[in-house]
Amino acid sequence: MSAEAIHWHTETDFIVVGSGAGGMTGAVVAAASGLEVLLLEKTDQFGGTTALSGGVAWIPNNPSMKRGGIDDSEADALAYLKNVVGPNVPESKLISYIRRGPEMLAFMEQHGDLPFEAALQYSDYYPDAPGAKPGGRSMEPKPISRRRIGRHADEQRFPDFLKSGFMRFAITVRESREVMDMTLKGKFYMLRNMLCFYLDIASRLKGLPDNRQTLGRALVVRLRRAMMNHNIPLWLEAQAQTLVTENGRVVGLEVNHKGQRKCIRARRGVLFAAGGMGQNVDLRQQHGQLPTGETFSSDAPGNVGDAIRMGQEVGAELAFMGSAWWTPSVKFPDGSVLALISGKSLPGSVFIDGSGRRFCNEAAPYEDVIKTLWANHRKGINSVPCHMVFDARARREYLMGPVTPGKVQGDAQLPEDWFSSGFLCKADTLAELAAQMDVDSEALAASIERHNRYALEGKDPDFHRGEKAIDRYYGDESIKPNPSLAPIVKAPFYALKVYPGDLGTKGGLKTDELGRVLNTQGEAIAGLYATGNCSGAVMGDSYPGAGSTIGPAMTFAYIAARHAAGFLQETGHD
Repeated sequence: MSAEAIHWHTETDFIVVGSGAGGMTGAVVAAASGLEVLLLEKTDQFGGTTALSGGVAWIPNNPSMKRGGIDDSEADALAYLKNVVGPNVPESKLISYIRRGPEMLAFMEQHGDLPFEAALQYSDYYPDAPGAKPGGRSMEPKPISRRRIGRHADEQRFPDFLKSGFMRFAITVRESREVMDMTLKGKFYMLRNMLCFYLDIASRLKGLPDNRQTLGRALVVRLRRAMMNHNIPLWLEAQAQTLVTENGRVVGLEVNHKGQRKCIRARRGVLFAAGGMGQNVDLRQQHGQLPTGETFSSDAPGNVGDAIRMGQEVGAELAFMGSAWWTPSVKFPDGSVLALISGKSLPGSVFIDGSGRRFCNEAAPYEDVIKTLWANHRKGINSVPCHMVFDARARREYLMGPVTPGKVQGDAQLPEDWFSSGFLCKADTLAELAAQMDVDSEALAASIERHNRYALEGKDPDFHRGEKAIDRYYGDESIKPNPSLAPIVKAPFYALKVYPGDLGTKGGLKTDELGRVLNTQGEAIAGLYATGNCSGAVMGDSYPGAGSTIGPAMTFAYIAARHAAGFLQETGHD
C-alpha cells in the first residue's frame, strides 16, 4: 500500500509486531535507545510461543558460562555453527549473531532487569562437532512473580498443561534436572515448589496459575515488566494487515485494532516478530511440510504466516520455508498438543512405528528424531503416530511426557479418557499391548527383546543411543552401564501415542546480519526488519542447542532496534 493520501491515525518511531521474546526485546531495546515505540499483538494475550516454551536462549560465549568454569570464544562458536548449520547461512550473519548475543544479554540485564543463568550441564546438541561445548551456551531466565506486572498478569498466555492436573507448579531447568534424578536437592525443590503452590490459598481458590513464574513464563513476565518501566504501549487484538510504503521504504502499517482500521506511521521502521506459520496447514503444505495434512504444532494460536504474506507483498525474499523446529509431541484427547522434550529420552522406553519396530535414537536432539520419523514415514511405514513404549518401572520412576511418575500419581488418578481414547495404552503383556497399538505382535516382541539385550550390554549398535552427552542429559545416572538404556521387562506395559510436532516453523522472510528484510534481488528493504520464526532462521535447517529459537529471536531484535535507532552502521559495527 502506498503512503499517498493515507490518513494516519497516529505515528511513532518504531512499530513492533508480535509480543513474544523477540518482539518485546526489540521494543525494550528501541525504547532504551531513545525511540518512541508501539507494540502490536494480534491476539488478546501477550507472550506468543515464548510463553508456551522452556524460555531457554542459546547464546555462545556468554559470561555466565565462564563464571561456571566453561570457556568459550567467538572462534569456537563460529566453528561449531559453520559445521552444524552448513553453508546456506552467510558467515556474516553467523558472526553478527555470535558477536551481538552477549551484548544483548548485558543490555537487557541493564535496561530490562532480565538476568539469565547458564545451564552448565546442558550440552550442545552435537557435542562431537568442532567448537561444541559440554554446557553453558543454553541459558534460562531467573524466576519472577507474576504479581510484578499487576493487572497485566491476566493478559498473559499460558500453556494448557499448566491449567489443570497435578504438575501445575513452576520449576526451572536447573531444578528439573535435579528432580528427574530424584537427588536430595531435587526432592527439596519438588517439596518446596509444591508447598509454595498449594499453600497460596487465595490464588488456588481463584483458579490462578502459580505466581512463581519460570521458563518461558518468567521470560515474558520480565519482558512485559520492562515494557511497563519504559512506558511502551501494547495494543492487544491488533492485527497487522498491510505494510505502507513510500518511495520503496516501509513507513507504516495498516492495522485492525479491535475491529477498527487504523494506519500507523513508523518514522524509523517496522520490526516483524510475529511468529511463524505453525498453525497454517495449507501454507506449510505448499512448501513441502505436513504430508499427512495435519499439524501437531505447539506454536501459539494465530501464528499463520501473516508477516510472511505482508513481506512478500513488498517484494521480500523467503528462506527455509520447508523447515520447522521439529519435536516429538503428544496430542491429548481434547486435541491440545504438548511437546515431548525430556520424556522421550528416559531409560526403559523406546519409539515403535506402525510396523512394530524401533526406528531411531530416541535420546537424539528432538529435531533429528522427527526428521527420522518423517523419513521413515516416506518409506511407506506408518509413523504418524508412532508409540513410546515403556514398562511399569519407568512408569513408576519417571515423568513420561505428560504422565506423572506412578509413585506420585497412580493409574487410577490419571484421566479416564487417556485410556479410553487410546492416548495411553496399558496391557499386562506385550502381545496385548501390540493389539491396542495395532502393530504386529511378533515384531514388537522382537524389537523389545533386541532393545533389552542392548540395555544389558550398555551399547545400542542400531541407533547408538547413550553414546553422546546430550543423549545422557535426560538419562538416569543410577542406570548402569548406560544411563539412557534400561530393559523393558516389568508388567504392565504402556504405549503413549507420539506425533511429529514442532515448536514452530523456522522459514520466513530472508534477512541480513542487521535483521533487515531482503528483497528478491538481495537488497535490504528500507524500514523493514524481521526476527524470530517469521524470518529465515540463522540456524538454517538445524538445531545447534536448546534455545536456538529464542536466542536468535532476541539477538536479532536487539540488532534491528539498535540499527533503527542509529547505533549500528551498515556493516553491523558500532
